[in-house]
Amino acid sequence: MIKKIFFQSIFFNLFFFKEVFAAESGGMPQLNPEFWISQIFWLTLTFGILYIILSKLILPKISSNLELRKSQIQDNIEAADKRRESSEAKLKEYDNILLKSRSDANNILGDAKENALKEINAKRETIEKQIDEEIEKAEQEINVLKKSAPEKINRIAKEMVSEILKKLIGSEINNSSISAIVDDLSKKNGDKYYGN
Repeated sequence: MIKKIFFQSIFFNLFFFKEVFAAESGGMPQLNPEFWISQIFWLTLTFGILYIILSKLILPKISSNLELRKSQIQDNIEAADKRRESSEAKLKEYDNILLKSRSDANNILGDAKENALKEINAKRETIEKQIDEEIEKAEQEINVLKKSAPEKINRIAKEMVSEILKKLIGSEINNSSISAIVDDLSKKNGDKYYGN
């Protein structure tokens, strides 16, 4: 408050004393009251022209640029929001596709396992049937060989005995006596080997 009173007193002192404002006394001519009207005129004219130039030419361009930037920023924000929403929708769609493909893959895998197990079981059954058939054939062949083996052995034994006796004695022995000897031996030994 004291500063305000001080500056006002200095201003009024300068305003009322003409000697202070006179150019002859070495003061500033701008502060001389007789030049104030022309200074106010030129000040008003200069600031009026500047105001018109600023308000009619420069400020509309600045405000249009600001509005344009504001609208561009708003458009960019809206476009970014739309892209974000579309990317979120695509991400959800992608997640749904992944879940569906995983469930489909699990279903396909389960079906493939079931089909593979069915095929394995079917092949195992057919192989077991083939093995059983082969075993039966082999048993039949063994039984046929068992039944025919004593006769073949007797025949071979008769031939061998006749050959051996022929070499030992030097003459042929009749087949009926050889057959009786071999039959006798085969009866004694055959019961052991063939279960007869």
